[in-house]
Amino acid sequence: MNILPKPLVYKKIEGYTVLDKTLCLEINSSILEFNKKYLIEELYKQPNINFIENGDCKVKISLILKEDFTNTEEYRLEIFNNLIKIESGDISGIFYGIQTFLQYIYNKNEIDNCVIEDKPRFNWRGTMLDVSRHFFSVSDVKRYIDLISFYKFNKLHLHLSDDQGWRIEIDSWPELVNIGSKSEVGSGSGGYYTKKDYIEIVEYASLRNITIIPEIDMPGHVNAILASYPQLNIEGQIAEIYRGTKVGFSSLDTDNELTYTFINDVIKEISELTPGKYIHIGGDEAKKTDFPKYKKFIERVQKIVKSHNKIMIGWEECAKTALESDSIVQIWTPESDKCGIHNILSPAKHIYFDIKYNETIGLGHDWAGYTDLKKAYNWDPETVYPFVDINSVIGIESPIWTEFITNINEIEFMSFPRLIGVAEKAWSQDSRDFDDYLNRLKKHLDYLRYKKINFYECEYLK
Repeated sequence: MNILPKPLVYKKIEGYTVLDKTLCLEINSSILEFNKKYLIEELYKQPNINFIENGDCKVKISLILKEDFTNTEEYRLEIFNNLIKIESGDISGIFYGIQTFLQYIYNKNEIDNCVIEDKPRFNWRGTMLDVSRHFFSVSDVKRYIDLISFYKFNKLHLHLSDDQGWRIEIDSWPELVNIGSKSEVGSGSGGYYTKKDYIEIVEYASLRNITIIPEIDMPGHVNAILASYPQLNIEGQIAEIYRGTKVGFSSLDTDNELTYTFINDVIKEISELTPGKYIHIGGDEAKKTDFPKYKKFIERVQKIVKSHNKIMIGWEECAKTALESDSIVQIWTPESDKCGIHNILSPAKHIYFDIKYNETIGLGHDWAGYTDLKKAYNWDPETVYPFVDINSVIGIESPIWTEFITNINEIEFMSFPRLIGVAEKAWSQDSRDFDDYLNRLKKHLDYLRYKKINFYECEYLK
């Protein structure tokens, strides 16, 4: 059994089921229609399986919603003598059971009868995609959503604004896209998501049980804003379009009431488009904002977020301010000593996938050293930040920053296979044995090729 991430319980049962007979699929609730359609499409793609939707049923697959599951993402997969059942208390658990089933049957005609019982370790299993340093199309983001959904991630954090570009349409402040979206790192033309585009992304993700977390970074990382609206800059200075990679040089005017009108308008419009309950406000590397002003700013923005019925998330620098009881801190620096009441772990030296695998890789950063496959897996959420109580950790999120990453193939190359290890850290109760993980990953490489994922075949996989 080489399922990734590793299930909680796997029990082999005597006998086997042959899949080259005619398969049929049934559901016990109409809300499972998408899951049914999804599974049918995936079965048609599977090698060595003869799937006929409406025919003489010899092997039956049943997707079943039941009430006797305590976790909405929990599922049970049972395969026994030509009957395959995926059961859960929620559509999300059914979807994850489907992912396990598709891995289990890949490239097989004959599969062992079994029972798999599974549920996640953490409720927050996320990735972050920076679309500001380089812009990525709706189809690129959908491709990334597909990839992370295969491995039971349930959050996608979109970094929508930075010094190099603004990426979402805001009706009340149109120059953000007329000016601020036209640049990116280097000579590219940038881009932005219309509101229709953003809704399309949100809905596509939701069907795959992924919540979109929008981030508008502030009070630093705002040069694209200041180039669009100089009145938000200190003393109304005009900011030039920025295409470089340095950080910490820009700041909103935190003493200007217009700044808070702007923030309220932006948060209001994005909140109306975002059914998820979270808004990320950045807050990192605000080197041009004096700490007393930074503290007042974050605390005021927090209230704005709350006024729109959202929960604020901020990078770890926000932990130095007075946070609400439900606000969330995302910890990222290698040796951080800052945390909140609720924390997301994003240790840069382990799970920032813009960091190079090794010195031979041309893509990416090396400011946190190098992160090979073993380093990306060999860390423990309970000890990676000694000052953080594991009971305060709501989950794990792996960012990929795109200063030096320009297309979806490069995103895939830098993310895979390292991202699969993050999936296991976030989902599996037991994720400590690298050798066991590596053995399963090696057997899984053909599945990556089948999914046409552009992964790095590192030395561990030879």
